[in-house]
Amino acid sequence: MNDDIERVLYSQEDIAAAVRRLGKQLSNDYRDKKPLVVCVLTGAVLFMSDIIRQMDIYLDIDFVDVSSYKGGTASTGKVELIRDLDSDVSGRDIIFVEDIIDTGRTLQFLEDLVSDRGANSIKVCTIFDKPEGRVVSAKADYVGFNVPNEFIVGYGLDYKGFYRNLPYIGILKPSIYSA
Repeated sequence: MNDDIERVLYSQEDIAAAVRRLGKQLSNDYRDKKPLVVCVLTGAVLFMSDIIRQMDIYLDIDFVDVSSYKGGTASTGKVELIRDLDSDVSGRDIIFVEDIIDTGRTLQFLEDLVSDRGANSIKVCTIFDKPEGRVVSAKADYVGFNVPNEFIVGYGLDYKGFYRNLPYIGILKPSIYSA
């Protein structure tokens, strides 16, 4: 897998430092709120497990699965709910944990979903933000790294289901996905 990477953007150590920083910030901001932390499957699983261990507060967790990529390198433009939340979000403070925000469509879909169900507040924590990819107005409240408009993999991010287990973030060689 490492041979498929053009270059490493963020090392395992870089990511760990960002996770610690974000965990501390979230702990401070949610000290007395007992938020529901929602992992956006599947890419955010690694980040979610790391970030909640850095949060020194009472919290609940849940999972939601949405899809707009269908295994490719670009969004289809349509967000589909694959797995809904198990938790009642009415009156709750929600923190969505995302791997990457690109077009913003998934984020907009999720914010609308829990807003319509009566969430008290909605915040988004993402380890990677790609503002150049936005096609809708969407913004993360907590960001680990702003990333270039390149196809990146690792630390939960995949191409056709592979590369999620790389401990770093790298730019995938174009020859891999254009073949």
